[in-house]
Amino acid sequence: MKIQLKNGLLPLKQRSAIERPEGGEQPWPPLATFISSPQPNRYNDVMIQVKNLIKVFGTKVAVDDISFSVEKGEVLGFLGPNGAGKSTTMRMVTGYFRPTSGSISLCGIDMLEKPEEAKFRLGYLPENAPLYSDMTVASFLGFCAEMRGLHGADRTKAIDRVLDMCFLDNVRNQSVDTLSKGYRHRTCFAQSIIHDPDVLILDEPTDGLDPNQKHEVRGMIKRMGVNKAIIFSTHILEEVEAACSRAIIIDRGKVVADGTPESLKKLVPGANSLDEVFRSITKPDTTHKKAA
Repeated sequence: MKIQLKNGLLPLKQRSAIERPEGGEQPWPPLATFISSPQPNRYNDVMIQVKNLIKVFGTKVAVDDISFSVEKGEVLGFLGPNGAGKSTTMRMVTGYFRPTSGSISLCGIDMLEKPEEAKFRLGYLPENAPLYSDMTVASFLGFCAEMRGLHGADRTKAIDRVLDMCFLDNVRNQSVDTLSKGYRHRTCFAQSIIHDPDVLILDEPTDGLDPNQKHEVRGMIKRMGVNKAIIFSTHILEEVEAACSRAIIIDRGKVVADGTPESLKKLVPGANSLDEVFRSITKPDTTHKKAA
């Protein structure tokens, strides 16, 4: 069973058996199509494969011939200055943007040729992920579980699992529109793992969280990374050292560094932190403005 989004919105009659007050519809997170069950697939330890990825918007080359792979058990930190192409790359990997050229596969499934099958293996936390604000936390996650093909006891178990993992049990019956920014973000995080996907793409997963919550989420990402392939973008370099087994730095659409946090520090003589490495190998916009 397919559920198609019309103009980016899910029709109200398909939004589970939950009554909705007047006030119009809100956009669903940008996963274009959901399927009720995955197709059997055999794949090796390379769970994300990106080759020669290019994305052009008009005359601007946002992503310029990027290639990388992520294996099962890897947590890849995706770093770069604002405008470097991080979010654009992640949106192509998730199938939200179609690349100008290049190829993407998840768990051995071609994203361009079999997008529905590939997306079933994927959990995605987009930047500024939207929510249905009239739902409770539990009903929203239940809705997400149904869209991922989980019903009955499996649906209930999935909801309880992510409520516990994301520290949301105390607000499970609270309306989304009454949540703090941190709780809203954790609810979005919970929807990305409701179906226990093989691959996780997380755009700024600790945004809006307090220091204790950041620590908890980093630990959760590191634990989940044992059995999954995870990419997450962040501007907080200490998160990479705390949670990532590997990091990629991109600048102006190109990969400029790829390695473990420790190996990256060796790229710049005398560097004692990733922050020093980052500032040494990326070029701030101010440099280019002065040169111009």
